[in-house]
Amino acid sequence: MLLSLFVTPLHSAPPGQIVERVLWTLTFAAQLVLLVVLMGRDRARRFPWFTAGIALYALRLMAEILLAGRMAPVPLQETLLTLADLTAVVGLLVLIELARRAFSGLKRSLWIVNAVGLLVVASGVLAVWGSWPAKSDLALDTLLGKLRLMQLLAQKGDLLVALLTVGLGLLVVLFGRRFKAGWRSHAQMIAIGLSTVAIALLALQATVQSIIQTAHPHSQQEYERIVGLVGNLVNANKLVYLCALLWWIVWLWRDEPGAAQAVQIPADSTDASAEEKQ
Repeated sequence: MLLSLFVTPLHSAPPGQIVERVLWTLTFAAQLVLLVVLMGRDRARRFPWFTAGIALYALRLMAEILLAGRMAPVPLQETLLTLADLTAVVGLLVLIELARRAFSGLKRSLWIVNAVGLLVVASGVLAVWGSWPAKSDLALDTLLGKLRLMQLLAQKGDLLVALLTVGLGLLVVLFGRRFKAGWRSHAQMIAIGLSTVAIALLALQATVQSIIQTAHPHSQQEYERIVGLVGNLVNANKLVYLCALLWWIVWLWRDEPGAAQAVQIPADSTDASAEEKQ
């Protein structure tokens, strides 16, 4: 049913487009399954922003397919850029939620110091990462300037979230066991998945920038080869995200270590006390 959303059938589409469509379909289906797991296994109550982030990303995928070719270009860009900006904001809230879950036993002063330090390092890397547009290109008195500003916020926001995610994931893996994010805990499994996706995104951005700076095509064939290479890298990045979705589905379906024992202990103690009374 999902494949019917595409404009042309798979057998008549180019090979690269077929891969994109298959990845889109599998990703969207995996997101729906993950949302079912989050709500059905009562994980959404513990990780509401993570759940909202998955739902928002699924909404973006639907908008890209359902609205493309059915809306005027400008309203379409406004809608997609608004969703992209919201995704970056929700991504920051997901990191805050994950940090609070993973390091709930940490003193507030140390929590703030580490958070500020991580933000400073990530912001410094972001400042020197890639090029920044001129202020004249971001004039808010024109529609084009507003769209460019929204695009800049989405791109730089995604990079900032990715940098912070890698740093937080490293902290969770190294020190989470001392608090409430030990191995096989939901917080650590979410952090590992997010970090993997973030590393793939950063690698993609760095590789694409290197290709753009060094590639100087002299023919249409060379240009198409470069475009095909970038497309393959983008598809590889989408595949990493799909693997992360499967990772979350498996681990969030399973209970955390000790959860079953915690449920059984009160029942056992109640039975023992009842026997003593008899």
